[in-house]
Amino acid sequence: MRSLERGADTPDELDDFERHVAVAVSRLREHIESSSSGRSPATGYAPLTEIYQALEVDRFLPAGGMDGPAFDRFVQHYLNYSVKLRHPAYIAHQVGIPDYPGAIASLINGATNNPMSIYEMGPAAATLEFAVLNWMLRHVGWRPQPMPGTGDTSAHGAGVLTHGGSLANLTALLAARARVAPQAWQEGTPSDLAVLAPRNSHYSVARAVSILGLGANAAIPLDVDHNGVVMPERLQDALERVQRAGRRPMALVANACATATGLHDPLRPIGEFCAQHGIWFHVDACHGATALLSQSSRHYLDGIELGDSVVWDAHKMMQVPVLCAALLLRDGADFGRAFHQEASYLAYGHDRDGYDSLPRSIECTKAALSLKAFMTVAFRGERALGAYVDERYAMTARAHAQIAARPGFSCPYVPESNILCFRYGDDDDLQVRIRDELVRRRSFHLTSAHVDGRSYLRITVMNTHTDEGTIEQMLDAIEDTAGQV
Repeated sequence: MRSLERGADTPDELDDFERHVAVAVSRLREHIESSSSGRSPATGYAPLTEIYQALEVDRFLPAGGMDGPAFDRFVQHYLNYSVKLRHPAYIAHQVGIPDYPGAIASLINGATNNPMSIYEMGPAAATLEFAVLNWMLRHVGWRPQPMPGTGDTSAHGAGVLTHGGSLANLTALLAARARVAPQAWQEGTPSDLAVLAPRNSHYSVARAVSILGLGANAAIPLDVDHNGVVMPERLQDALERVQRAGRRPMALVANACATATGLHDPLRPIGEFCAQHGIWFHVDACHGATALLSQSSRHYLDGIELGDSVVWDAHKMMQVPVLCAALLLRDGADFGRAFHQEASYLAYGHDRDGYDSLPRSIECTKAALSLKAFMTVAFRGERALGAYVDERYAMTARAHAQIAARPGFSCPYVPESNILCFRYGDDDDLQVRIRDELVRRRSFHLTSAHVDGRSYLRITVMNTHTDEGTIEQMLDAIEDTAGQV
């Protein structure tokens, strides 16, 4: 590619852009075809030194000079050493298998580069964020935001798109803090606050508690059953423990579903308890919220509308490219209480047209996340997305039946989503050794997790190419590997 003369998008440069995009698309097509067919290895795992040399890092940093043939070679190597999310044997992490409308949106975003926390910097993206958030609010069961300029000031929900569920969880707890301690923004977080959450909550919840200045000891564990599911009948005991410790409950967090197990906390009784005691109810539905689009799986989310805040990651079960997470609040006014900062170079009064997400977000420069989510729904429709959730949940139920029926294997629970833990034999250390060896061989990509203090193998069935045959091959590989590690 020619060295770009600053500010000059010449016809030659645009021709170069188009040619290189065509090269990338061609290689991506090969990558997708070989991955989804299972012809390529499941992962790109290799020593860093090997990848470093293959990508010719020292040749191009800092001198530059990557031309057409070198770019083609680079893309081939880069894809070869990448994880093949579309491979049937990729059953590891909760990363969405990106549908192509979202991938096209990522290309458009990369070329236009509209950081759209304020409306004037990305009016199209801001408009779509407003629309996508309202679509989500309706599915949760909350009143959507009124159209700007209508003069409607009645109570309604609100939301913001963020780069990931960790930021969304932190923002939700900021809003919860503002409700119980409105002076905290100026005076600091009171030391007597506490957050109640099951121990298997996503690590970002405990991290947010410490970031807020409460300290790790302010995260009070809820009583759970042997699979880590919150027991509503024990919530009063947890509240009394908080009170005896001289603390006030700032928020209570429930999983829908838990990252490690894919199991759902019973939202309705938890929500009713929180309403009775005036406790902010936060539902971490990063993975599970897309089941709201389903007719046969949405019952797992019964009671989600009782939450004060909900996190919904579109980059998981909505098949949207990373990252695209939504924080939704039942009372949109809580955003205004959470943040109080002013920036005269960004905010120009209160009577402007459009929709700003800056007052609701930790981020200032924020990518146009809404385009990826909008295009995915616009191309596929919510019915198809709901059917995808149902099908992957059903496939995981079939995998559970296969695993449970196989001698030497066991499962600690019946799955409620597309996440399942299981083990081979009774040796905790063996589970991790098996996982590591399968990844090293690049044959199967799966993870491990703890359930009730024991180590288990863990699969997340995201890919439509993963079927019963894949599961049988995985079980064969585990048995073979167990005899060698």
